[in-house]
Amino acid sequence: MTNTHASRPGEKTNVQKAALAVGAVFLLVGVLGFIPGITAPYDELGVAGHESGALLLGLFQVSILHNLVHLLFGIAGIAMARTISGARSYLLYGGIIYLVLWVYGLLIDMDSALNFVPLNDADNWLHLFLGLGMIALALLLTRNRDRSHTNH
Repeated sequence: MTNTHASRPGEKTNVQKAALAVGAVFLLVGVLGFIPGITAPYDELGVAGHESGALLLGLFQVSILHNLVHLLFGIAGIAMARTISGARSYLLYGGIIYLVLWVYGLLIDMDSALNFVPLNDADNWLHLFLGLGMIALALLLTRNRDRSHTNH
């Protein structure tokens, strides 16, 4: 059963909790992208572009731009989690953005100027997982809310 309505004033719904959690993870990932050792080789962290040789957790290619995007996406999630509609929108449209980014990453040449974020294969598959997961959270955690509005 999904919690679509807060039972007490100030209590967060499940979709708000999910948006808050996703936003907090993005914020954490953005910070970790600037920590030497977690991101290595740190001296190869570029501003942007496929030339950035830094890898977060040894897997995900990152740059200063990439880390800043994660930080901003995290802040947006935390801010939008204040309302049910904001939380749902963050998860739904954020998920769509990540699916578009996944397709973009599949289509571009990783060694071209089009790979400005930068992205690698690990990033691409993570973007697919994030996109599908965020959309699923948005839809599943608000499905009873949507039905209750059509029944009134």
